[in-house]
Amino acid sequence: MVVLWIPLSAAMAQDSLNTVIAEKGDGIYSLLRKQGVDPYMTYDDFIALNENRLRDSLHLYEGMSYIIPEIAVDSAEILKESEKSVIVKESPKANTYDIFGKQYAEFSDKSERLKETVFYLISGHGGPDPGAMTQYMGKSISEDEYAYDVTLRLARELLSHGAQVYIIVRDPDDGIRDDLILEMDKDEIVLPDLSIPLDQKDRLEQRVNAVNNLYKKHKGKHQRLIVTHVDSRSKGQNIDVFFYYHEKSKRGKKLAESIHNTFKNKYKKFQPNRSYSGTFEDRSNLYLVKKTLPAMTFIEIGNIRNKKDQRRILDYDNRQALAKWISEGVILDYETK
Repeated sequence: MVVLWIPLSAAMAQDSLNTVIAEKGDGIYSLLRKQGVDPYMTYDDFIALNENRLRDSLHLYEGMSYIIPEIAVDSAEILKESEKSVIVKESPKANTYDIFGKQYAEFSDKSERLKETVFYLISGHGGPDPGAMTQYMGKSISEDEYAYDVTLRLARELLSHGAQVYIIVRDPDDGIRDDLILEMDKDEIVLPDLSIPLDQKDRLEQRVNAVNNLYKKHKGKHQRLIVTHVDSRSKGQNIDVFFYYHEKSKRGKKLAESIHNTFKNKYKKFQPNRSYSGTFEDRSNLYLVKKTLPAMTFIEIGNIRNKKDQRRILDYDNRQALAKWISEGVILDYETK
């Protein structure tokens, strides 16, 4: 099948440079979607093309013109949707997972780079325990909702590269949400369908058992556990994403280091004027680090009470970037055995 380069300017009636003006409220992902472009396939290309036009190397300026990446497509696969041309990749293999919500349930395979791997994903707290909390724009926000959203996005990324993924803490109706303020609820469960107990030790033990039982089932495969939390410190303390592992686990340390190095490289590329201070270190005393069988890393994605960190956590474009960068670190870990 012949693959042609179709300029988006032709499909979207943009100018010859294939540009579009950012409107109020636009993020990178929403801007690309409105142009009929798969944001997950073109995000890095968009950043590279527009790095001098981005605030903090990550955010759009209202009213500024941005270049939209071209995509290799089969000319027969330009479809019409709501009187707009939508560019789709050649012969996509679609997957559908209701847990991601209606908007994100279906997606296409990107590669098989993680084929034969198994990942267990745990988002912090949930059920009767919301985790760290604070107020934003007069509303309460909680750690568990944002950690869960990043975890779902990460699961989707890993699945798109051929991995088998178990989401240990699950919400039956939230899905991936592109909202600034994620409404709080208490209906999360633990795989397969267990109510989350109030007692902290019971909660952690329940998650350990879920992971360890599955680990034994998949004995012999490349298996990793990723735990995602949002930290809570003083309002004035801005932190970068950092990682924990078990001191006796060489594989866990390598996983944490691979993701950490990915973040360092991303900051160097996209935020050259800002140094990355996130660390990876041993925290063998944490219950989930100590008791689970797979090699693992425990990730803190920011301080929910700090205004700068809140931009990283509350902006859904940033939550997607976090998930994508973590997945790239996971691939680096797997491919550099």
